[in-house]
Amino acid sequence: MSPEPARPRPAAAAPVPAGPRLDVYPLTGRRGFRAAGEVSLPTRVIWERALERAVREGEDVYYLELSALTFVDVAGAGVLADAARSLGEGRRLVLHRPPGSLPRVLDLLWPGLAGIEVSAS
Repeated sequence: MSPEPARPRPAAAAPVPAGPRLDVYPLTGRRGFRAAGEVSLPTRVIWERALERAVREGEDVYYLELSALTFVDVAGAGVLADAARSLGEGRRLVLHRPPGSLPRVLDLLWPGLAGIEVSAS
């Protein structure tokens, strides 16, 4: 029997680029969540669920720590605006250190939206 011919070795697989991520964690010491990553089409369901919970919990003030968000698309801003509109009177979402474009998009497309307060500190 003759030896089997040598097979070429497969090329090393190139690393697959990771897709967009959005991680949401509860805050410690106050009602709210911390979001890290980006809000875009692949992560929108996570964003929607986190905001639905914020509305459902019924707190007067619900804090969103957004300093680790790198991007929020317009549809994600729309979900936030919808959540704010569905809050009862006197309730608000406090956005702590959101990406700079988010307050601008909210002001441009939903001017005078009650229920959202932006905190830069």
